[in-house]
Amino acid sequence: MWLLVLALVSDTAHTSSLVLSPAESLEVTVTGTGDPVVLVPGLLGSAFGYRAVIPLLTAAGYRAIVVEPLGIGGSARPEHADYSLTAQADRIAAVLDRLGVRHAVVVAHSLGASMAFRLAYRRPDLVAGIVSLDGGPAEAAATRAFRRAMKLAPLIRVFGGVKLIRKKIRGQLIKASGDSSWVSEQVVDGYTAAAAHDLDGTLKAFLAMAARREPERLRPHLAEVRCPVRLLLGTATHEGGVSAEEVAVLAAALPLFVVDSVPGAGHFIYEEQPAVVLTAVRRLREP
Repeated sequence: MWLLVLALVSDTAHTSSLVLSPAESLEVTVTGTGDPVVLVPGLLGSAFGYRAVIPLLTAAGYRAIVVEPLGIGGSARPEHADYSLTAQADRIAAVLDRLGVRHAVVVAHSLGASMAFRLAYRRPDLVAGIVSLDGGPAEAAATRAFRRAMKLAPLIRVFGGVKLIRKKIRGQLIKASGDSSWVSEQVVDGYTAAAAHDLDGTLKAFLAMAARREPERLRPHLAEVRCPVRLLLGTATHEGGVSAEEVAVLAAALPLFVVDSVPGAGHFIYEEQPAVVLTAVRRLREP
């Protein structure tokens, strides 16, 4: 269903699976023309989540490129892959190389922001700026809470299945939002489509993410991120998000760093107030 929604967003939208290795392929959606804006979803996201942002970007003259990391959205879910954030950043770089993209603004939500920071210092030629949507300098692909939740994976397989996943995701979307009016049944369908298609593969991929250790820490390399970074933080009380300590780490380490408060928004800023994302991109592209 979410692919149909994307098709309706723009006549020029093209979604394909780019094969990076025999076991690894990433789902990529490309829309519009102009300066590139690369959108990276978080753990529960996909191109579907950016359905309100994409038409704003293309109407403003940007080329929107959604890259869904391995194990997320419509991308492959190999059980024994390297799911470290560093490996995910390198895969995004490989996709951009394949597309011939350079100097893109990278818009990344939640965990995707940590991939964007790694991409920026490992491949500075690819990144002209970063818009972090409530995403901090994560040092692991899974939080402690995520690891605890994944211990229930066998029970989900046996007793809950897709119905339980759907209920949990709906509840999480609502709790993490300042204004949850966007969380309709159709939206929940979009956010759970990938898991519903391959529940076993999704659970195995998430378990692999939870177990994976990073080959190198991000924080010692943050000073190497030379491009401007804008962190968008919703002011509404909500679950998830960036801690004050993480904001302080970014402010101290990043040479060009700005925090933009988004009144009334929660964790899903791009869903609640999509126009704010376009404004942040413009500020980076047109200082």
